Order: sequence, then C-alpha cells, then structure tokens
Amino acid sequence: MKVFQLVKHITYIATVFLPVVLYGQQLNTSLELSKIAGAKPRNVVFILTDDHRYDALGFLDTQPFIATPNLDRMAKEGAYLPNAFVTTALCSPSRASILTGLYAHKHRVVDNNNPVSADLVFFPQYLQQAGYQTAMVGKWHMGGHHDDPQRGFDYWVSFKGQGSYRPEKNGLNVNGKHVAQQGYITDELTDYALAFLKNRDQDKPFMLYLSHKGVHADFVPADRDKGRTGDHAFRPPLTMDKDAHSGAPMWVQNQRNSWHGVEFPYHSTLDIGEYYKRYAETLYGVDASVGRVMQFLRENGLEEETLVIYMGDNGFAFGEHGLIDKRTAYEESMRVPMLAYCPGLIEPGTRVEEVVANIDVAETVLECAGLEAPAHMDGTSFFPMLSGGKAQGWRTGLLYEYYWERNFPQTPTIHALRGARYKYIHYHGLWDTDELYDLQEDPLETKNLIRSEAHREIVKTMNSELFAQLEQTEGMYIPLNPDSGGQSNLRNGAGSPAADFPAYLKRDKNEQ
Repeated sequence: MKVFQLVKHITYIATVFLPVVLYGQQLNTSLELSKIAGAKPRNVVFILTDDHRYDALGFLDTQPFIATPNLDRMAKEGAYLPNAFVTTALCSPSRASILTGLYAHKHRVVDNNNPVSADLVFFPQYLQQAGYQTAMVGKWHMGGHHDDPQRGFDYWVSFKGQGSYRPEKNGLNVNGKHVAQQGYITDELTDYALAFLKNRDQDKPFMLYLSHKGVHADFVPADRDKGRTGDHAFRPPLTMDKDAHSGAPMWVQNQRNSWHGVEFPYHSTLDIGEYYKRYAETLYGVDASVGRVMQFLRENGLEEETLVIYMGDNGFAFGEHGLIDKRTAYEESMRVPMLAYCPGLIEPGTRVEEVVANIDVAETVLECAGLEAPAHMDGTSFFPMLSGGKAQGWRTGLLYEYYWERNFPQTPTIHALRGARYKYIHYHGLWDTDELYDLQEDPLETKNLIRSEAHREIVKTMNSELFAQLEQTEGMYIPLNPDSGGQSNLRNGAGSPAADFPAYLKRDKNEQ
C-alpha cells in the first residue's frame, strides 16, 4: 500500500510540475532570434487601451455619442480587424499574453494580483537584442502595486496600479525616478511618448508601447470633453432585458443583482446609460492621443516605415445579459477593437476577417521586425494578412479562459472555444448548464443551444476540441492563489431574487 501511494505521489508530481519545469527551461534560452530572409524591418507603435469594447468606434455607429475620428481614419486608411479577441478578458492576464504570446495558464498571470514570473520573456527583449530602441509608456499593472522599470525597455514611464486620471501623490516613474504627475493622464502619457519619439536614437529602429489608463473605470474625461455627449440617448442592448436571454445559466441571472450587474452596479444606483456616456467622453481623450501620435509620424516622414497597431486589452459590457464589466466569454467582454496602419504596407480599407487575438501580437511584431518568432509562443503572426496575404492553416477556434476570483465571486471559472460560427462555453464548478451559441444566426447570444438535439454533435465536437487545445498547451489545471484584497459580493435585498433551478433539472420525488 505504501509503495502504491509513493508511486502515485511521484506520478502526481511529474504530471503537475514537470511541464512547468520544462516550460521554464524553454524560456531560459537566448534572446537571439533568426532573421527572416529578405524582410524589411519596420518601426512599431503599439497602442493599448483599457476596457475599450469592440464596437465603441465612431464608424460603427452603435451609440450616437461614440466619436473616434482618429481611429476611424486608421480604419479607413489602414486595416480593420473586426474579429479581434483576447484569450482572457481581464487586464493583467491579457497584457501578459500580449507581451509573451502565451495563454494565461502558461504565463500564470491569471488575475490582477499575481506578478509576471522572472522566467518569462517579453517580446521587446527580442527586439532589443535585434538592435531596436524600445519604450514603455503607461499602464503596466501586473503583479502588485509597483511601477518599477521592467526588462525589455530602454525608456520607461509608468505608475502604480491603476494610476489616476488626475494628479495624485504617487505620480509617475520615469526611467526609475519618481516625478509628479502634471495633468490629465492620457495627455501626459502622450507627451512622454512623443518625447521618446523626438529624442530617440535615429540610427536605430524603434518600438513604442503606449499603454493608456483610459478608458478604465471610474471614467474621468478631460475637462475639454466633459458634457460632450450632451442629450444623446443611450440605446439599451436587447439582452439588458432579463427575459431576452433564453437558457441563461443561473449565475448570469444572479449576477444581474451584484457588483457586476445592472440592478446593483458597484453596489450603487448607477445609471448604466449615463455611465456609458461618461466612458465615451473619456474615450475622446484616447482618440485625440492616437491623432497626436499619427500626426508626429506623418510630419516626420515615418509613416511608410512604421506599423501602428491599436487594440483594447479586453471588452466591457454596458448591460448586455444584464451585466457590466468584463471577465465573461460573451462577445462584449472578450472581443476588442483592433486597427493597423502603415501606408508602406497596408492598402486603405483593408479588412482582416480572420479571428485574431492578443496572443498573436508578439509574433506579429516580431515578424514586422524581420524576426522568426520563438517556438514556445502560442499565437500566430497576422502580419502577412495586413498586406493582403492569405491565412494559411489559420485557427478554426480560439481558446478563451477566465479563472474565478475571490474578489469578484459573481463570475465562475470559464473555458470557451470561439469559432467562426459557434461559441461553446464550458464552466467549472457550476450545477446547471454550459452554453452554445450560433453567432451567425444569433450574434447577440440570446438563445442557449446547449440542450438542442440538432446541435448535439456540434457540442460534442467543440468540447473535444476545447480540451484538446488545453492539453496541447499545458492548460489542464485550475490555479489556486492566496486570498488578496476584499470581496465585492453583496446583493440588493430589494432586487431580483436568486434564480430558480431550471425545469430540466427538477424531478418529482418519485422520479429517478
């Protein structure tokens, strides 16, 4: 018996920890990457915004108060990628995936509290090795309340945690020195970004990573933009009505009356429509920042040789399914805006319809720099598609994951597979139901088809593919981390009661 237990214990250690050890060894390799023969290395400006949902773009006309003229121009004169997603709709995990090209279950930054392991390599480190001058300006927000300069960047401007839209005591960290924040954060970060571009070593190619605080809650617009949304009316989403989502899991119904729900948002009486309008006013500042950066590139003859990529770190719900915030596998949460601009490479009006993701950014930037991506990355470069190339062997389904947080217990652990037509959502630790949506027939995800006889084989196939992807990428575990911070777990006693168990789970006491 003791021998059996010992063998079992050794097997468990090998199964759980060996992939981690091998993975660490995989990353502790040279930063020297092979060069792509005949490639023309370009400069890169990567602009990341916080909580920018995929359809909050002026040219999409989803709400009358959304105005993004500079982003609209990027889409018109460059490339629009309408099917861009994140593999985890949460700030820190998504940002770590952008920088490493890895799923969250690999880089292990599965929430907003855990730091990035010292074993991980960020794509700017490879660019530095290849002779690029690199800069990080803005929000880092990975692993605690610090703003220390991180590996891979020659120029560093950041702030602690979420930072502040207005000046406050923590200020900014500029290349290791703490200085006072002088003004509105979006404008000031843009000032620092332009200072880097103006004072860079012009004998080297450059990579600027401009990471805005905007448009993270609580939304604070620049003074010039306050009130710009005026009397424009908010168009409530169809699924804000609790009867519009057929077959919704119990947790979704219950979350309506919670910190992340429309009935008790942030444990308050917040008006969702007014909240969205303030978001739009804060977004105006981000759009203006993009305009300033693009103008600098034009005026300094850098447009033709610089690839500009714009994206959000995750989406944000404003009432869809009765929810606010992100974290879920619904479109408003995991889908993000993505644009690319480079006149020397991209034809005006280009549309890339393939499903691309945050894990693809690192490989795309490396290919833009003329470098072969390292084998351990989980993404795929979409660089060829920006210039009209065909997607060879592109993904048929994108893996999505979110791990339950004690701080916000309303949302469970989620794994999902997002295909071109169907989305399969699988929950860990829930009693009632998973989900399946036909995105072609039901883009608003209003009818859960998980119990449909006509879709039984689709569910079976997508379930198999989901777990195959998890196994192939060492994702067959649920992370457990120490408690950190408080819990936002209240309900409004006068609000909606807890959801009833669905009829298909109920039995008469005499039934088997």
